[in-house]
Amino acid sequence: MELGSDPRLVVVINSQLRQPNSYKKARVKLMEISPGVKMLYLDYQGAIVHPILVWDEDMAILIDTGFPGQFEELRAEIEKAGVSFDQLRGVILTHQDVDHIGSLPEILQERGNAVTVCAHELDQPYIQGKRPLLKDGQLENPPKGRVDMTLMDGQEMPWCGGIQVIHTPGHTPGHISLYLKNSKLLVAGDSMYSINGVIQGIHPPTTPDMEAARLSLHKYKELDLQSVVCYHGGLSHAHVHDQIVKLCEE
Repeated sequence: MELGSDPRLVVVINSQLRQPNSYKKARVKLMEISPGVKMLYLDYQGAIVHPILVWDEDMAILIDTGFPGQFEELRAEIEKAGVSFDQLRGVILTHQDVDHIGSLPEILQERGNAVTVCAHELDQPYIQGKRPLLKDGQLENPPKGRVDMTLMDGQEMPWCGGIQVIHTPGHTPGHISLYLKNSKLLVAGDSMYSINGVIQGIHPPTTPDMEAARLSLHKYKELDLQSVVCYHGGLSHAHVHDQIVKLCEE
């Protein structure tokens, strides 16, 4: 199937087979978490995901890009936040799954070399199409695009007040989470999911390495957190540190 037809059909069916029904309950619209940080809302037939948009007077950074075929929806969400798409200077991918890299080809087509694409080196070859996606290798023409900068655990990027990289393998080998220093926000990617603001922890059916995933959660305990965004489930802000500590003890 070519991306130009309707790639979302295959991708979403595959994704929904993997996701628990609880992933589809949170229907929070575009939400400002703090000045210059918004949680976006992308919905395709009930499969809801939450990219994060971060910006300042110099640039905008997008964390994850939604499903294939959602570029126009993604662009509309960015502009709804009051940010011109021309401000986009960076894309950080938490990992290789299709619902995270889906709009990368269109972003690169639109913005070209004006955008720096970042990901962990262990997921880089999958994102670039050099290896089949670990969980969606059966797709005939999966989304792919270049990765300009490979990220390492503990690395801090100076963009938008400081973005710290946390390598959190388990869901994929190169899965990363991001800590936004100004807002004290953890962007957890798919290391955890949440329901109605309550962090549920790891999702075993989509986590090949559960031992690594459990160890990854312990890294969050060292962070000074005010809120957490899970890509599936959205924002949690009530006693999030306590929630994470409890998950680590289970």
